[in-house]
Amino acid sequence: MTLRRSLPPLAALRAFEAAGRRLSFRAAADELGVTATAISHQIRLLEQTLGLRLFHRETRRVRLTAEGTVLLPVLRDGFDAFARAIDEIRGRHAAGVLTLSAPTAFVTKWLVPRLADFRAAHPGCDLRLHASDSLVDFARDGVDVAVRYGPGPYPGLDAHRLVVDRVAPACSPRLAIRSESDLARHPLLHFEWPDLTDETPTWPAWLRKAGITDIDGGAGIRFSDEGHVIQATIAGQGIALVSVVLTADDLASGTLVQPFGPVLDAHPYWVVHPRHPAQAGHVGMLIDWLRNAAIR
Repeated sequence: MTLRRSLPPLAALRAFEAAGRRLSFRAAADELGVTATAISHQIRLLEQTLGLRLFHRETRRVRLTAEGTVLLPVLRDGFDAFARAIDEIRGRHAAGVLTLSAPTAFVTKWLVPRLADFRAAHPGCDLRLHASDSLVDFARDGVDVAVRYGPGPYPGLDAHRLVVDRVAPACSPRLAIRSESDLARHPLLHFEWPDLTDETPTWPAWLRKAGITDIDGGAGIRFSDEGHVIQATIAGQGIALVSVVLTADDLASGTLVQPFGPVLDAHPYWVVHPRHPAQAGHVGMLIDWLRNAAIR
């Protein structure tokens, strides 16, 4: 359920908060850079909107009414919170902090092993990693750049193709799986894709492409997290269809082996960002680094 806020005009609230804090329309006017008449007008507008008086107006001073006394600290704390948040955002951008959002498994298996290279190449830029399998709202979540997996396009965003993924059978070398006939001896490990289509690289799709009809492609162990599938495969819990991009280091080191094909085509990973990023120079630098890292 969406909360609908019915609030008086912000200018009237600011005028009241400044006048109430200083107990002076003149001092509030000086603080906000307007005239005392403008402050008086905004406060009368607020009182009319609320249907109650907020100040006792005397000859040489003003005093808060009981209602004004209740309202003032709420507004003061709210404006203080706004100021702190804005200072934090400005400070973060001024300090060169970039927030990069990416799917959880991509962060764990691809980004984290490469962080030392990023720090060596860009020691003056602090990177904040936001791991999430949900689409982020760039403005609301304070994200500068995001990695997304899918066919694209991404309306309203600039998108750069990072790398095209493929999916292949992989297992721990301890299982000694060497041919398709060994599949019947070990559990199939499944990643539960959030959006299934005819092109989703699942075990049934792989078995069809391999021409294997005597194995139940739906049997085995299922995981809702792609990273957990990879970890279970490394631990020797079975054989899985895994991302060649995310397991490249494991395959190179021999922690995982790809005993046979076929290999299924999958979607690309994309780097996306708002059309007019707040930190254009840093964003461009980060995207260049990601694309260079992907082709090494």
